[in-house]
Amino acid sequence: MAQLLNQPKPLATSPLKLSPPLGAAMAFMGLDGSLPLFHGSQGCTAFALVMMVRHFREAIPLQTTAMSEVSTILGGMENVEEALVNIARRARPKVIGLISTALAETRGEDIAGDLKLILARNKDLAGTRVVFVSAPDFEGSLEAGWAKAVTALVDGLAEPAPARREPLPRIALLPGVHLTPGDVDHLKDMVEAFGLEAVALPDLSTSLDGQVPETYVPTTLGGTTPDEIRSLGRCRLAVAVGEHMRPAAEALHAKTGVPTVLFDRLCGLEAVDRLMVTLSTAAGCPVPPKLRRARGQLVDAMLDGHFFFGGRAVAVAGEPDFLWSMGHLVTEMGGRLAAAASPVAAPHLAELPCEQVVVGDFDDLEDQMLEAGRIDLVIANANARQLCRRYGTTLFRSGFPIFDRLGAAHQTTIGYRGTRDLIFQLGNLLMEGHGHDSTAAPG
Repeated sequence: MAQLLNQPKPLATSPLKLSPPLGAAMAFMGLDGSLPLFHGSQGCTAFALVMMVRHFREAIPLQTTAMSEVSTILGGMENVEEALVNIARRARPKVIGLISTALAETRGEDIAGDLKLILARNKDLAGTRVVFVSAPDFEGSLEAGWAKAVTALVDGLAEPAPARREPLPRIALLPGVHLTPGDVDHLKDMVEAFGLEAVALPDLSTSLDGQVPETYVPTTLGGTTPDEIRSLGRCRLAVAVGEHMRPAAEALHAKTGVPTVLFDRLCGLEAVDRLMVTLSTAAGCPVPPKLRRARGQLVDAMLDGHFFFGGRAVAVAGEPDFLWSMGHLVTEMGGRLAAAASPVAAPHLAELPCEQVVVGDFDDLEDQMLEAGRIDLVIANANARQLCRRYGTTLFRSGFPIFDRLGAAHQTTIGYRGTRDLIFQLGNLLMEGHGHDSTAAPG
């Protein structure tokens, strides 16, 4: 059991928390022909846009209602209407994700009510689905915004399966925001290895996986189509990954009746074994030889790597489900989770195998590291590089954002193969650390 320590600080000097509207916008990036719209100031949108461009290194379609001082005081309904109509006329998206920000939510606007009036009186919006997501910055973090957007898409677009029709040999996947496009792609491959079709919502593996279109596209290119979302009710099973995806899984089950299974993580031998049993049962066939061989490779990697993990002190910082997944892998390999930090106090973090989890920022993580003594490795996003430089330890960049390395979107850490490669990467860094190679440069 870990003790959750909430730091009562008036400000974050080295922020770990990420914006919920940013998480919601990322979810809409996994839809085909989608265009997210922030109802807020231009600054809110620019911040999220820059973060995603630097991480994914792709063109990011993101629009704003551009609220000014006047519209902030008098109300932004006209801004929303003008933005929706202009987007529908010029970009012709299949789905517009209308995402509220703290600016509009603090004022107390009835955005859902205004949207009904706007849709009723504008014929230009007749062929475009507008999905509203309430994701103010003061509620949760990146995971919360992503989860709210996926839940809103399920509520707004998914349809129950027709009566007396057998489910298709199809698995609905609800990946958490802590899974990269590479993770989602690998998860789909594992499902398809059982002879099943995989439909992911959202699907960043086909929209932010590094494509160069032949012509300019004003919306997202690739991802889950609206028709695929509508037909989720015909899936045989839904697999959700990450505790923050529980509301979306419950919403899908309530609306369509599709059985759902929630996995707290898919990184680690035991976690992937549970996924294999689930998929084998759903497909009615044994685990394919290819995946059995991959399991053997992971077991061998664990045997090879435990010499370098054993007794080593590791610090992990990030969103709750990212912290949960990485923290468990470190301890399963024999390492010690000596410092852990999360931007929000998710209840399940109390079950992490460590003494305490600090709810705060990177400064709080650094204080925890100083109290712990020697830290051999830090696992966090690129914003931890300055902390590691001061502390003199090595940083393994993972999570969001990673803006000073290439290939962040293709990093794979789930499944037998992803866990195997992650063990090799972490083990190599620990091998180069204290006691093995004193010339290794930190960071």
